[in-house]
Amino acid sequence: MFQTIKCDITDEIMTITLQRPDRMNAFNMEMLDDLLAAFDKADEDDNVRVIIVTGEGRAFCAGADLDNGDHSFTGEVEDDVEFRDSGGVLALRIYDLKKPIIAAINGPAVGIGITMTLPMDIRIASTQAKMGFVFCRRGIAPEACSGWFLPRIVGISQASEWVLTGRVFPAQEALDNRLVSKVVEPEELLPIARAIAKEIAENTSATSVALSRQLLWRMLGADHPARSHEIESKMINWSSNQADAKEGVASFFEKRPAEFTLTVSKDMPSFYPWWE
Repeated sequence: MFQTIKCDITDEIMTITLQRPDRMNAFNMEMLDDLLAAFDKADEDDNVRVIIVTGEGRAFCAGADLDNGDHSFTGEVEDDVEFRDSGGVLALRIYDLKKPIIAAINGPAVGIGITMTLPMDIRIASTQAKMGFVFCRRGIAPEACSGWFLPRIVGISQASEWVLTGRVFPAQEALDNRLVSKVVEPEELLPIARAIAKEIAENTSATSVALSRQLLWRMLGADHPARSHEIESKMINWSSNQADAKEGVASFFEKRPAEFTLTVSKDMPSFYPWWE
């Protein structure tokens, strides 16, 4: 089904592996199509509760495939009114996901290789990972909506230093500046990512997670805390009257794991998506 990625679903976790190891998993249009299709499948499949993205071989993603020279980033399109950056198309699809997504950055991640992770909810890096927003060193501009995501994640000063210098930096620097939440040994990377994913899959309501994920992202651009209060009020009013809330309370008092039954394919509230 896929040409440039491997997709596995085990224990309600979809693991997507970027699979062009001979090219250090460089990003091309086929990979874009494969990732979009995988994310559509994840959103439609109620057996998928969490997504993990990692890379095959020694790299996570070495950036855009440069085989097409100076057209590697845009194809042959030059009309800046009609052109839409492929990295941005990918980032916006990730942003709209109903399922939480974890980046397990196993090695070098530069250009689109790192910007594609910015709309992901959790980023974990191997000690062997290196990152770089290298666009200015290639004579181009940032992409994948990184102008919106990166300053919100690490602050404007750090975002500016990384983007304007275009330098490549180690995983520890990414951790120190909160670009990633953990740096672990290579052999621990996927087990830790899966442990976090299982914590979500086994203990939470799918609809609660979908609503919470979008709440946190969408409120980053809100102009007043009242905007969050308004949508949170709708969320809590709706969710407290659903079966999962009853089960959540019952399991707490009965000291047993909850068995949530609501699904994002059938049971989301009528006000979702509230931003449209």
